Amino acid sequence: MYKDFYCYPAVLEQGESVNVFFPDFDGCVSGGNTVEEAIKNAREALSLHVFGMEEDGEELPDPSDIKSIGLKENQYTVLADINYGLFKEKMEKKAVDRMVTLPKYLNAAAKASGINISQVLQEALRKKLGV
Repeated sequence: MYKDFYCYPAVLEQGESVNVFFPDFDGCVSGGNTVEEAIKNAREALSLHVFGMEEDGEELPDPSDIKSIGLKENQYTVLADINYGLFKEKMEKKAVDRMVTLPKYLNAAAKASGINISQVLQEALRKKLGV
C-alpha cells in the first residue's frame, strides 16, 4: 500500500549545474541550473519514479539514514519530500492519446455538427463501464 507522503534523502552535486541523485533509487536522477530548480526537478523525478514502481508492483525501500550516506567533495544531502497522493491523482487524470477509427461519413457529420468526438467517446465509455 502506497502512502500519500514520502521523504527521501537526495544527494546534490554542485558544479557548473546542480546534479541530483537518490541513493535509495537506482536511476532516479535529476538536476537544474540552480539549487532551487534542482530540488524542484528532483521532487518531480522522485514522484515519477515512485509512480512507476507502484505501477510495476514494486515495493519502495525504506529511506536511508541521512547520516550514513557517503558524500564526495562538492556533494551534500537534502531531504526531498513529495505529496505522492496529489501527484498520483494528477497522473491518473492525465489524458492519453488514443487512435480511433471511424467511418468517413460519421467523422464528417460529427465535424459538421461541431461534435467533440473525444468527449462523446469518454461519455459513452463512462456509461458503458458504469464509472
